[in-house]
Amino acid sequence: MIGWIVTLLVVAAIAALLGFGRISGAALTGAKVLIFVVLILFLLALFGLIALI
Repeated sequence: MIGWIVTLLVVAAIAALLGFGRISGAALTGAKVLIFVVLILFLLALFGLIALI
């Protein structure tokens, strides 16, 4: 999932440099959502509420 976040951030950066604001915004929003999901899963695993395989 971290690979997807990095990919979306790279796509957002390249799109922003080329002037594609909407594509950049969409990629950045996707990256933000995935970062939030990874953070929640990490905190749940850290406190032992879920067991990740």
